[in-house]
Amino acid sequence: MTAHDARDDALTPQEGPGADGTEGADGTDGAGADGAEGRGEPDEQARRIAAARGARRLLARPPTTVPLGERLAALAAGAADVADLAGPTDMYGDGVVADLEDEVARLLGKEAAAFFPTGTMAQQVALRCWAGRTGNATVALHPRSHPEVHEGGALATVSGLRTVHPADAPRPPTAEEVRDFEEPFGTLMLELPLREPGFLLPTWDELQEVVAAARERDAVVHFDGARLWECTPHFGRPLDEIAGLADSVYVSFYKSLEGIAGAALAGPQTLVEEARAWRHRYGGLGFQQFPTALSALLGLRNVLPRLPEYVSHARVVADALREALAASAVPWSRVHPEPPHTHQFQVWLPYPPDVLNEAALTQAEETKTLLFWRWFPDGPPGLSVTEVTVNGPGLAWTADDVREAVAEFVRRLP
Repeated sequence: MTAHDARDDALTPQEGPGADGTEGADGTDGAGADGAEGRGEPDEQARRIAAARGARRLLARPPTTVPLGERLAALAAGAADVADLAGPTDMYGDGVVADLEDEVARLLGKEAAAFFPTGTMAQQVALRCWAGRTGNATVALHPRSHPEVHEGGALATVSGLRTVHPADAPRPPTAEEVRDFEEPFGTLMLELPLREPGFLLPTWDELQEVVAAARERDAVVHFDGARLWECTPHFGRPLDEIAGLADSVYVSFYKSLEGIAGAALAGPQTLVEEARAWRHRYGGLGFQQFPTALSALLGLRNVLPRLPEYVSHARVVADALREALAASAVPWSRVHPEPPHTHQFQVWLPYPPDVLNEAALTQAEETKTLLFWRWFPDGPPGLSVTEVTVNGPGLAWTADDVREAVAEFVRRLP
């Protein structure tokens, strides 16, 4: 398992690369609080989950730490709010699954949407469909985007696509880079936010300019919007206006929305109809998927309206972290970006990850405060990074609470 793979598993509620699920403890891709693929060493992961379950204060509760019975009870308790429980269960995509698709299409301002069991499948299908329509199987994307880092080269090996990188700096590509790239491409894929370099977003004007540059090259634009739901505060625009810049959009239900799993692809009716055919070929048409669909609808109903509050408070937490670390005994620190573009951001410290992980776990066990989920080696030698997610539990933290937690964490460093 590579460091990136482990990061994906351990970070889900926070992407993991996640805080993202397959990605992280946060429902991200591994490094974060979404808790997906990164498991770490078995003993350490079990210890981490136990510490999170026992914590009285944490910034985000990783889904992987919630007992199965609690998740089932929450789903049963809320199901009647989003579905007619007297009606039949779904079969091959009808019923509550179709209701979910309609709601996603409405929220994103698209003609149609199709449910997929995973985002990896949804994006492969979308990009494959666009390749057939444009006659160009080349996809332009960032080298640190999800398909390039977390999917094992699947775009090429499974779907026969070719990827190119108009930019490799640790930030979203610029319009100039897209416009001046030396090779033709059929689709420009933009990950919003770009998770690996710090959950980064362009400005609204920059995003419009990048999309226009792709259109000047007769390319279509696809948004990897796994975390698009929380982008509205940064852009100052509603979801449908943001999604309206792209020809197609993929969104996740388990990362920020705290669902069980699943994704949707939204776009023109004809594209979505073709995507449904490819979904079947890829093995993605499940017989019954009502638990996942119900959890997604509950996320749209209960969590989506709270995301702007999470983003706002993440800035309070990030500022307090930055100030507390700067005033502490650590020789160097970085909170990135300043301010956070979403409710997730990075913290960098000049210690080995095992030292930082031990300090974080010991702090959680002794004080019942879980400040950091998991640290990883990344970037220059000697530096480690963690992803911080702020959601429901984190709203109770004041700036003084953050400073106190940082002091307790630093006290446990060598």
